[in-house]
Amino acid sequence: MKIDQVALQCYTIRDHCKTEADFAEAMKKTAAIGYKAVQISAIGPIAPDDVRKICDDNGLVICATHEDSKTILSDPASLFDKLKTFGCIDTAYPFPSIEHTEAGYRELAAKLAVSADAFKEAGLRLSYHNHALEFVNYGGVNAMELLFDANPDLGFELDTYWVQFGGGSPAGWCGKCKGRLPVIHLKDYTVLDNNTVKMASVGDGNIDFAEVIRVAEASGCEWFVVEQDRDWADDDPFVAAKRSFDYIKANLVA
Repeated sequence: MKIDQVALQCYTIRDHCKTEADFAEAMKKTAAIGYKAVQISAIGPIAPDDVRKICDDNGLVICATHEDSKTILSDPASLFDKLKTFGCIDTAYPFPSIEHTEAGYRELAAKLAVSADAFKEAGLRLSYHNHALEFVNYGGVNAMELLFDANPDLGFELDTYWVQFGGGSPAGWCGKCKGRLPVIHLKDYTVLDNNTVKMASVGDGNIDFAEVIRVAEASGCEWFVVEQDRDWADDDPFVAAKRSFDYIKANLVA
């Protein structure tokens, strides 16, 4: 992994990206930390051309996005121009707003298979972003396995924290997704002395990121995206983003 492949997920700093002016300031701070790329998600109603210009002005590549779940399934073609404006080929289905049953996930898998074909035909890539609920056991099968089997052209944007939280192996799933892992979310998992867990900056928790990155690289991963939804150091997402970046730069890049 090279340092230029390390990106920040804008969801981490979403509260600072609601207006164009705020987004511009947030991208300036992101670049000052050292990031060379971002994933666009959960920002305010800012025109794609303006998003691209702000990122360009700060030397930030847009490596991927998250898009509306319903739109990905019902009208994927409406997203193609936006991705091309951003200069990226990757997006992900962010969260399954469905009935969380085996039948619900089988139906979702079938729909995502169709959308994945549409993205591929447009020269783009669709991936699935997991949480922990995809690891619920439905009589011997879980949703991750159902989604994995849906279409070999459906990629996976694995989230290391949520895989671990769900009882899976982050490195194991990186290996399973060989050739289907364009983007990975790096998010650490730490245990507290009251027997609870929380998210943490990369390097502040228990995940073996050296092994995760080794296997992810072998599986063809192109972008290593820092994301932390909450539990930020000093209650500041930029502080948390910097802790992750500094640890990655010092310990994990080639």
